[in-house]
Amino acid sequence: MRIIVASDSVSSSVDDLLDVKKKSDFRNYTDEAPTQNRVSKFYQDNRKHQTLEAVLEKKETILKLDKKLMSVWEAAELLDTLVDQSDPDTENGQIIHLLQTAEAIRRQYPGEEYDWFHLTGLIHDLGKVLSHPDVYDLPQHFVVGDTFPVGCAFEESNVYHHFFEENPNNKDPRMMSKLGIYHEGIGLDKVHFSFGHDEYMYQVCVQNGSTLPEQALYIIRYHSFYPWHTHNSYTYLTNEKDREMLSWVKEFQRFDLYSKLPEKPNLDEIIPYYKSLIAKYFPEKLRW
Repeated sequence: MRIIVASDSVSSSVDDLLDVKKKSDFRNYTDEAPTQNRVSKFYQDNRKHQTLEAVLEKKETILKLDKKLMSVWEAAELLDTLVDQSDPDTENGQIIHLLQTAEAIRRQYPGEEYDWFHLTGLIHDLGKVLSHPDVYDLPQHFVVGDTFPVGCAFEESNVYHHFFEENPNNKDPRMMSKLGIYHEGIGLDKVHFSFGHDEYMYQVCVQNGSTLPEQALYIIRYHSFYPWHTHNSYTYLTNEKDREMLSWVKEFQRFDLYSKLPEKPNLDEIIPYYKSLIAKYFPEKLRW
């Protein structure tokens, strides 16, 4: 699969989505933002509790995927009432955001050869079922929000960076340097990230035998790693494969972010298409 480089036509297509909101209105973390109180409180908890020790414990207990057996679409339906407390851009339930993202990608890449990209838009946030009472019932600070490496210094490009002062790892000499417990060029797949829906959904795909291509798996695993794909931070931890795949993550990020608009898609018209893609790339039931 070739790497697609963002083109003027793609930029124009994304701009066409923004009649209601300007690009500068997205990811607005200022005090004037109407969602500021809940977002700030979320990140205070997230930055404090996401330690290396907590991440290792969550990975050990949750990534066994032994909690529930359900289909991809059943997981999507569980998200219908979830509002992401870290997201300043939408008050919609998550299933609307998933379909908005998928449809934005489909409009720009309509060919059948990109059907995996459409499906990636639909499922990229399904890991947020971690917070559902019928699954793991995790607090959202262990599920959503921008991800970041643990076990090394926290880069300034992380939003709400000042809240890391409350993180015990911030005072651990092993983890206060740029590389911390890692070495340069180690590769993101060997780095421990703040625990959340990205790594969880990646593991759901891999452990259940999804046939999605490598590009899709990279998008799912790292789409919330904003310090890397948006601010060019933590590049000293990346390897050649990470740098090769970054183009796909960047391409996806524009649809993920700028499709969060008030109008909702016609579900009756589009759901059959996405159910057919789920059947193509996933088994009927998955371990979660």
